[in-house]
Amino acid sequence: MAAQKSAQSAQPAPNATRRSEKSRRAIYDAALALVGEVGYPRTTIEGIAARAGVGKQTIYRWWSSKADVLLEAFLDLSEQASREAGPEYEFAIPDTGDLAADLKAVLRLTVDQLQDPRFEVPARALAAEGVVNEELGRVCMTKLLEPSLLLYVDRVRAAQEAGQVRREVDPRIALELWVSPLAQRWLQYTGPISYEYTDTLVDYALHGIAPHPR
Repeated sequence: MAAQKSAQSAQPAPNATRRSEKSRRAIYDAALALVGEVGYPRTTIEGIAARAGVGKQTIYRWWSSKADVLLEAFLDLSEQASREAGPEYEFAIPDTGDLAADLKAVLRLTVDQLQDPRFEVPARALAAEGVVNEELGRVCMTKLLEPSLLLYVDRVRAAQEAGQVRREVDPRIALELWVSPLAQRWLQYTGPISYEYTDTLVDYALHGIAPHPR
């Protein structure tokens, strides 16, 4: 009897879990849509709640601020993109033994992501606010950017171990040779971003621009 009662009382849990996940997903979608439409300063918890069809207390039960909501929503979006790219890109930059090919492959995926409206619109809104909002900028760097940059660091270090990159090279500085130009061109519209562009960044970074020895 006790076991039967326990099983009965446990039955609603899966439904409650599904409802919670459905609400969370609606909040993510609402937050990303709003910040893209009205910008970060005008995005509010109340607005997110209304758009998601939930009470604002539901949001405050899970997050303490709109920054927390947006960052988690954006991180979830980035993780979705990684999963769509394939399991080999989900937690690391693949190591095929060819550093140039591996970097070109992951940067091509980055180009696709930067040109995907699902990602581009909220990313631009957060990036713009991060320039003038120092606290948000720091949180974006810590939670969103730094983990991605560390994947490049790990891949360059593996190339060093394989003798493909000089030992004295600082991976954290080296990665800026291809990440920073791409980010600047995308953020400031200084030129189109394409596979050809990021392939060239990798070639210049790894081989330099000096004439080849004769």
